[in-house]
Amino acid sequence: FSTPDLLEIGGHPFPTLRYKPVREEAIDYYSRVAFAEGVDLALYEEVRDIHGRVGDFTVETSRNRYQVRFIVVATGFFDKPKLLEVPGEDLPKVSHFYKEPFAYSAQDVLIVGAKNSAARAALDCYRHGANVTLAVRGPEISPSVKYWIKPDLENRISEGSITAYFDTEVVRIDSDTVTLRESGTEIVIKNDWVLAMTGYVPDYRLLDQLQIGSREDESLTPMYDSDSFETDRPGIYIAGTVCGGLNTSRWFIENGRDHARHIARHIDERRRAVTSE
Repeated sequence: FSTPDLLEIGGHPFPTLRYKPVREEAIDYYSRVAFAEGVDLALYEEVRDIHGRVGDFTVETSRNRYQVRFIVVATGFFDKPKLLEVPGEDLPKVSHFYKEPFAYSAQDVLIVGAKNSAARAALDCYRHGANVTLAVRGPEISPSVKYWIKPDLENRISEGSITAYFDTEVVRIDSDTVTLRESGTEIVIKNDWVLAMTGYVPDYRLLDQLQIGSREDESLTPMYDSDSFETDRPGIYIAGTVCGGLNTSRWFIENGRDHARHIARHIDERRRAVTSE
């Protein structure tokens, strides 16, 4: 993560003993902000349908029905992983999400990818006793990996603590092995777990359901006004990483935390306009 001042929201200080807080601290901080602000949380509810118009929307979920005047879609992009599309990817030992290293201690773990999620998982698992192998499609660790993580990972690879295969793709996943193809040559390695940190994409099914259009660019960027963040469906806004479409590195906490302020100002202006009529 970044420094606390770049993560703070709503005027709430982010206390931490570290120069850069860790993920768990950030989750705790944002939870405390939500509680302090009295945010009405409806957890573990899937949005099934939204109908109506600006000022009078009905949101149907898996548990309830809500009447609201405006809607903000801030779904991020972590629900739908980019698949390897290889045999065996559906085995229980394969995960596209990484949470903690403890289950992988003393196990043979293959981590697929070379960006921040893969780098963090590789170092974390290694430091908790896993035998880590890294499979990277390109020739090197991604330059986009955070500057304090990248040299750590490269040093662990150089000293042999983490095995890395570059210019490599996964060919097949079996119950106790994985087949890799490195520069045209197939290699079979022992394996207990596969962490496919290959990235994620937004859930366009929800955006389509909400009748939010997308631009005809490489990122399929959702249609929205860059000042108000209102989409092409009046009364429905988007915020956060989903604004970037398939370009999932366009928006993050540091430069996306002001989206809510733009949206709130636009809603307030709309209310004032209605009141003055």
